[in-house]
Amino acid sequence: MKVILNIIWLIFGGLLTAIEYVVSSVALMVTIIGIPFGLQTMKLALVVLWPFGTEIKSTGWPSGCLAGIMNIIWWFVGGVPIALTHIVWGLIFSITIIGLPFGIESFKLALLALFPFGKRIE
Repeated sequence: MKVILNIIWLIFGGLLTAIEYVVSSVALMVTIIGIPFGLQTMKLALVVLWPFGTEIKSTGWPSGCLAGIMNIIWWFVGGVPIALTHIVWGLIFSITIIGLPFGIESFKLALLALFPFGKRIE
């Protein structure tokens, strides 16, 4: 079932969203300071590409002081607009019963978009 949901996700916007994340990741990696943020955007691209069955785990407490600081900087770089976009799409998907699994995945992506540092994908 997860494979079918992932294929539907890819067809109806997942692939386009992943491409947008990869392009923005490359743009962020132009400068040395932007490389950590570009790597986190690549993490988002991987999850957006195949969200069903993908688990996001915390690296554990403490994940480091630097991860917290980088998350705060990330909010200003673009994390909040990305998260709001995923929340809006999650609400739109959650209107119908058929779209509910897609809404849940969008909310999962919104949480990752707010706090990408200190997380790993399994």
